[in-house]
Amino acid sequence: MKTNTLDFIKSCIKRRRIRWTYHVNMRLKDRFIHRNAILSSLDRYEIIEGYPKDKYLPSFLIYTEYRGKIIHVQIATDLENDFITIVTAYKPSPDK
Repeated sequence: MKTNTLDFIKSCIKRRRIRWTYHVNMRLKDRFIHRNAILSSLDRYEIIEGYPKDKYLPSFLIYTEYRGKIIHVQIATDLENDFITIVTAYKPSPDK
């Protein structure tokens, strides 16, 4: 059975099957992004890049919007153990 990656990510967020890395926790604070911005904007999620051979798990760069601001979130997926890891998040530069 093939799993739709975006559906899997959204399902894990809804069920709170999430691990937050130390890195993302530090970046969220430094970049003034609240966890709620990531958690409550999942209806706007779009996968914009995939990294199937990332260091530990396949990961994906997600585009979302929260209160009119664009946010990119890198999320690693662990299908076998049924959870995701939020690796980092940032507000992209408008010129990139």
